[in-house]
Amino acid sequence: MKIIVAVDEKWGIGKDGNLLCHLPGDLKYFKEKTSGKTVVMGRVTLESLPGKKGLPNRRNIVITSDKEYLAENAEAVSSEEELWSALSSTPTDDVFVIGGAKVYSAFLKHCDTCYVTKVEKDFDADRFFPNLDDDLDFMCTDISEMQEENGIKYRFLEYRRV
Repeated sequence: MKIIVAVDEKWGIGKDGNLLCHLPGDLKYFKEKTSGKTVVMGRVTLESLPGKKGLPNRRNIVITSDKEYLAENAEAVSSEEELWSALSSTPTDDVFVIGGAKVYSAFLKHCDTCYVTKVEKDFDADRFFPNLDDDLDFMCTDISEMQEENGIKYRFLEYRRV
């Protein structure tokens, strides 16, 4: 299982239920990594997506406490046990956790790789991802060249469980 996330310089991931910034290069990177794969997310994350529906060309699984929850192009599960059952025939390398904060926190322990877009700016976030630079279980194994869009600098980093 893998995680893909964009963080600011304080490891913030969102504010008021929204992404911190819009970076077309990061969206392209996200699409390249997750296309054809299974993505796992919380309900708020799903409802923040365009049309409040699952992403195209992916199997979308949303974790929600609402057992009656329905969303276009998405399967709903209401527990970690249900998620594992839904993923039973899916190779774990084809599963990406895509947010939000509670889902990241719950599943980080099951992930061997984290793809992190690190933005060099503080967006005064109210939701955060664990700081992998301080996590002895992970090591940064790859860093891209600096990118810049809309005056915002960022890099793509890959962290692996050691």
